[in-house]
Amino acid sequence: MRRVMSTATDPTVPARAHSRAELSRGTHDLLVIGGGILGTAVAWTAAQTGLRVAMVDAGDFAGATSSASSKLVHGGLRYLQTGNLKLVAENHRERRTLARDVAPHLVRPLSFLVPVYKDGPHGSAKLGAGVFLYSALSAFGDGMGKVIGPDNALELVPALRKEGLRRAAVYGDHQMNDSRVAVTTVRAAVEAGATVLNHAEVVALRKDAGGRVTGAELRDRLDGAEFGVNARVVLNATGPWVDHLRRMEDPAAEPSIRLSKGVHLVLRQQQPWRAALTIPIDKYRVSFAIPWEEHLLLGTTDEAYEGDPGKVSPTEADIAQILDEAGNAVDPDQLRREDITYAFAGLRVLPGGAGATSEAKRETVVSEGRGGMLSVAGGKWTTYRHIGRTVMDKLAKAGVVALEQDMATPLRRVALPGSANPEAVAHRLLGEAGAEDGVDPAVARHLASHYGNLAYDLAAMVRADRSLGERIHPDGPDIWAQAAYARDHEWAMTVDDVLRRRTTVTIRGLDTPEVRARVEDLLATRPH
Repeated sequence: MRRVMSTATDPTVPARAHSRAELSRGTHDLLVIGGGILGTAVAWTAAQTGLRVAMVDAGDFAGATSSASSKLVHGGLRYLQTGNLKLVAENHRERRTLARDVAPHLVRPLSFLVPVYKDGPHGSAKLGAGVFLYSALSAFGDGMGKVIGPDNALELVPALRKEGLRRAAVYGDHQMNDSRVAVTTVRAAVEAGATVLNHAEVVALRKDAGGRVTGAELRDRLDGAEFGVNARVVLNATGPWVDHLRRMEDPAAEPSIRLSKGVHLVLRQQQPWRAALTIPIDKYRVSFAIPWEEHLLLGTTDEAYEGDPGKVSPTEADIAQILDEAGNAVDPDQLRREDITYAFAGLRVLPGGAGATSEAKRETVVSEGRGGMLSVAGGKWTTYRHIGRTVMDKLAKAGVVALEQDMATPLRRVALPGSANPEAVAHRLLGEAGAEDGVDPAVARHLASHYGNLAYDLAAMVRADRSLGERIHPDGPDIWAQAAYARDHEWAMTVDDVLRRRTTVTIRGLDTPEVRARVEDLLATRPH
């Protein structure tokens, strides 16, 4: 089998030694530690203001919690139960902005059904009123929430459990591929002037004589090189590790967060669904069954976690719980264990306190430590741009930066790289391909919906080297140009960076030993 090579020149991603040198040069205005939802949002926002920004992560960008979400960009239907209508309306506005202006290639609409069963926790009248209010708070941008009969529900979700089905409430939200949103946001931050490096672990914080945090000492996890970064302000955005870094600043720092473990399953989908399921488990909890990447995404769990964040993983009990809860509304034939292609676990970062994790507020908290380091925790993908604004407002109040806009003004609608209508991109990819190119429509749609108009760059790579047009695995739509592009333009340093977070190979259960070996071989051709 031929070795897959990239013919791309002048890569976006510089050699790591060059990045380390740039990070070590002079003093940055802001050092962001952590490249998940919070870190990437802040780095992107700060770089747009003209600040000299550095961002590092001990693992891959979005390598932990931020790529272990339910893949939803949503208004938050459950917030209606708490009466927080303002929050729902704000979430709706932001998800529509993401889908329309910021990332139309990555955020797409999806209808949801809430089935009503005999002896279920909610009646159709209550759910009908709820989804109507939910759609009203979105200015009916996704149509009007309504209640439909069993036959219409089964047309949308063929695998819906029929026994005891009375009605179903329908509403609209959006979904995404969280890993692709993350890496595209990193690219946006770099294009705005930020310097970034993944797989770079903070081993100590730099402090001046008065104990103020002025930077960090780091170790490159790939080659062991040590280097340092100086910064006027250091932001701790390390998610589940936020208290670990706070104790580097102040060994006496009290715990500020608690962790909740959420597990999801990915299963082969036996037939297409036109909508997702929001499945009531009791009066307060729901589970999801979502068509995603031509598969079915199930979850999630919500239980307290006190172990090593780096070792969180799904257990047999987690898998059994998710399948059992999905069985409340999904035909058992769609829930076979042998159809599971991937299972993943993530940790929600919640404010410290008592009570069940399922009842804890999902909010973003920004605090300042004894040494002046800012720590940010919490948040979700739907409002990740607002998190960047919140931290920038904190910096403005500290006199670090002067903002042109205050918190009351709308966020700038700066588009992410690749922003385009994916259907138009796919049409052009197919239209420009000659008979000799043989572009598969499924591959064209896949590239368009994961890269937007950046898919044209991948098409150019394939024209220059036909081997890059081969599928990574014959049963999936990802092609070798994506792996080469991930290496040269998207900071992919390890096999999992490529297969789990830059492509969809792993979640489809297609990362065979042969595939992994070929990716390892491709990564070895990177200049160091």
